[in-house]
Amino acid sequence: MSDISVVPEQAILVHVNFSQQHTSEDLSELKLLVASAGVNGMQVVTTSRSAPDSKFFVGSGKAQDIADLVAQTQASVVIFNHALSPAQTRNLERLCLARVIDRTTLILDIFAQRARTFEGKLQVELAQLKHLASRLVRGWDSLDRQKGGIGLRGPGETQLETDRRLLRERVKALQARLTKLEKQREQGRRARQRAEVPVVSVVGYTNAGKSTLFNRLTKADVYAADQLFATLDPTLRKIHLKGVGEIILADTVGFIRHLPHDLVAAFKSTLQETRDADLQLHVVDVADPRKDDNMQQVALVLAEIGADQLPQLVVFNKIDLLEQNPRIEYNEYAQPVAVYVSAASGAGLDLLAQAITQLLSERYIDVALSLPPQQAVWRARFHQQHCIAEEHFDAEGNCQLQLRLSEAVWQRCVKQSKGLLENYIVSAQLI
Repeated sequence: MSDISVVPEQAILVHVNFSQQHTSEDLSELKLLVASAGVNGMQVVTTSRSAPDSKFFVGSGKAQDIADLVAQTQASVVIFNHALSPAQTRNLERLCLARVIDRTTLILDIFAQRARTFEGKLQVELAQLKHLASRLVRGWDSLDRQKGGIGLRGPGETQLETDRRLLRERVKALQARLTKLEKQREQGRRARQRAEVPVVSVVGYTNAGKSTLFNRLTKADVYAADQLFATLDPTLRKIHLKGVGEIILADTVGFIRHLPHDLVAAFKSTLQETRDADLQLHVVDVADPRKDDNMQQVALVLAEIGADQLPQLVVFNKIDLLEQNPRIEYNEYAQPVAVYVSAASGAGLDLLAQAITQLLSERYIDVALSLPPQQAVWRARFHQQHCIAEEHFDAEGNCQLQLRLSEAVWQRCVKQSKGLLENYIVSAQLI
């Protein structure tokens, strides 16, 4: 088990500016992460390099400066705003005589603090153990010795091998539990699909105001705070929109640049709500100077979980900080693509509801299908939808259907059939 859930209170922060822009991190974001973890960042050490040093990441001279600063301030932890290798972490800890953690470990620790549900806690522990597995090395000489003596004779394993075996067994147990919970979540998702209830997923960079917006729209009391990863466990609420009817609004975990891959993998079932949504609300902090880069980072995570091809409405939040007026932006097809709102004050939420209604209800598609007799269940479902414009049977007994239905409903039917309906399309045209 990892002990990274116990975070020291006093820390030295280290930030390196690299010449390659694609490897740069944001120092202000590190400070927000540290504050969200409940750590007091005493001092910040910055330096510039063309590439990381293989031994200390920052070079031997700067590493010694950090060690001297740790001794001077009596800090108990050094936090790097970058990903460190196990060897670099071990070398720095020996030099500084203090614990050294990197950006990935810090994010995992914040997730461990935020997890509230049983599933969320399991997901965080799984991500922590996978991260720990890559760092389980010989920290002291005794780890490569076999246990001996009365009551200590093991199965011929070294201590390191035993630790690795126990870790693998715990990972397997967690994966088995999460698989069971994922099946339960999938049952609820199928029930919503059968009921033909549209799902609108709220996504975006961490601290963009997703939960505040979610609370405004649903009158819920989801925890919202001005800190990174205030929301970890997904929350679903049913609301009623005029012109659409009932929809499911899903609040999800926020994204961040270089989000640990193990964390994305562990939260895959949770993020499934985003992948199966009929519409994504991409919430953006319009007052953040790095909003364009943040939007790109969100797009990368959505692509990683296979949710980058869904209809999306950008919600530029916090317009009150820039004293802007709420408005809707349309594309050349008169479809809304962005809405400017303030979730804190409620300004522009009526325009947001208007845009969501238009996207869910006004995009229609004409589809001609040739259904074989064994797919008669879909003919019955289309009759229930009241979307059949014409119907007749050919000589082979195939049902020739002319459908007119919203694109969202059609996409849900395709998902429910696992893509089978696409095999029977004669023609399809957006109207």
